[in-house]
Amino acid sequence: MMALTERQPQSEKKAARARPMSAKAVVVLCATSFFVGLLLSGRMTLLMPPPSGSVGAASSGHGSRLSLFSDDCENRHKLDEGNPNDIMNEVSRTHQAIQSLDKSVSSLEMELAVERAKQNGGLGAAVPSKRGRRPPRAFVVIGINTAFSSKKRRDSLRDTWVPRGERLRRLEEKGVVVRFVIGHSATPGGALDRAIDVEDAETRDFMRLDHVEGYHELSSKTRTYFTAAVATWDADFYVKVDDDVHVNLGMLTSRLARYRTRPRVYVGCMKSGPVLSQKGVKYHEPEYWKFGDEGNRYFRHATGQIYAISKDLASYISINQPILHRFANEDVSLGAWLIGLEVEHVDDRSLCCATPPDCEWKKQAGNVCAASFDWSCSGICKSVDRMRAIHSACGEGDGAVSNNFAAAAAA
Repeated sequence: MMALTERQPQSEKKAARARPMSAKAVVVLCATSFFVGLLLSGRMTLLMPPPSGSVGAASSGHGSRLSLFSDDCENRHKLDEGNPNDIMNEVSRTHQAIQSLDKSVSSLEMELAVERAKQNGGLGAAVPSKRGRRPPRAFVVIGINTAFSSKKRRDSLRDTWVPRGERLRRLEEKGVVVRFVIGHSATPGGALDRAIDVEDAETRDFMRLDHVEGYHELSSKTRTYFTAAVATWDADFYVKVDDDVHVNLGMLTSRLARYRTRPRVYVGCMKSGPVLSQKGVKYHEPEYWKFGDEGNRYFRHATGQIYAISKDLASYISINQPILHRFANEDVSLGAWLIGLEVEHVDDRSLCCATPPDCEWKKQAGNVCAASFDWSCSGICKSVDRMRAIHSACGEGDGAVSNNFAAAAAA
């Protein structure tokens, strides 16, 4: 009886041991084993010596990280102990470095795209550099839009803010290129073209485009100008200005220098005028229906009297010029080409001062205007007769280009 009683608990224990584990318990056990294995393997990796030949490198890398960490801590400690101005200066320098890097990357991307376009024959009206050499460097190329009938306007600019002869050459050596921009007549080699040939032989200040001149072809001319300018000069900025606008070159270059480190910059006096659907009026837009219902306004864009774009945007126009749509108004066309891009629109009101007394008062207050014109005339009214007086009242004086540009570059 005792033997029977003793066997009964033993058989119950065996039955208990033979009972199968639940699925949940199996999953938990497997997961636990997996993580324990990872932990042990990680520790073994840390305990194992590095391969031969890598000890120095590992030690060096570890030392470098410690050094960087130490330097960073030291810099942080100095900033914490310093005054708020030091901290703000450090933040400003970091921000400028990031902007400069962003612009460098953008420029490299555009240069690569330009080279691809050249290989595929996609640069259209671009003027190739001689013998395949890289175009000469410049800070800014200023293209003055002019026409065959505008010789008196050109002379009024040469008598005021556009340098002549040796002064023009010295200005170009400083990185500021100024050219009157013109195409050719409908009959190349005719009297109009020959007159420009004679004038250019004397002044050496023209940029000739492969473009048929005409008022209703200004959008095409602007597109061709940027394409040719990018191929001829490697500049930070490209400016287009009309030949009835007064410009202070020193102030213009110093203002552009502020945006030198920023990629994809579009500078001008931004506006949003009405879309004119009525035929026969000035600035009529035949494709008005594309801008929405009647009474709508254009998207924000720089007024056409003067504006500037950075190198990467000019390169974009050069690469894509065959498929860039042209609207009736040239400034609207440029705005349309850029509206869908990652572009910084800079509304700089110094580029659209009014003529005296406005620009004269601002000069007396120490705020010299970069450009002046009359809105009512979309340029200076009777510019040939008034340009000299405006230059006398609002001009920045000799040497301003060198002084302003040098100060801006050092900032």
